[in-house]
Amino acid sequence: QVQLVESGGGLVQPGGSLRLSCQASGTIFMIGTMTWYRQTPGNQRELVAAISSGGNTNYLDSVKGRFTISRDSNKNAVYLQMNSVKPDDTAVYYCHAQVRHQIGSAEYGYLGQGTQVTVSS
Repeated sequence: QVQLVESGGGLVQPGGSLRLSCQASGTIFMIGTMTWYRQTPGNQRELVAAISSGGNTNYLDSVKGRFTISRDSNKNAVYLQMNSVKPDDTAVYYCHAQVRHQIGSAEYGYLGQGTQVTVSS
């Protein structure tokens, strides 16, 4: 089993910055793609940013140029630097990881419990 714990959420003013962190722990041989999603009440979860094990990234169009995803594979961690935030960025942010538990095993997806980000003056 693997646990993902997000941190760094909170209240931030429009135009401000916030850095989210996600730490994976448990039985981990290797982590593939790590992803940040977000969700608001009544809406589906949407992909915000993803980073492959090789460092390739992709972003939701509305956050391009403002958010940056990065990872530290030695620490099994992924980060989301959020700059120039807007009220529309308000959501619960979730971390997801594709985890291989041992050599030759399949990848399994794990989702964190989420961290609330509120952008408001």
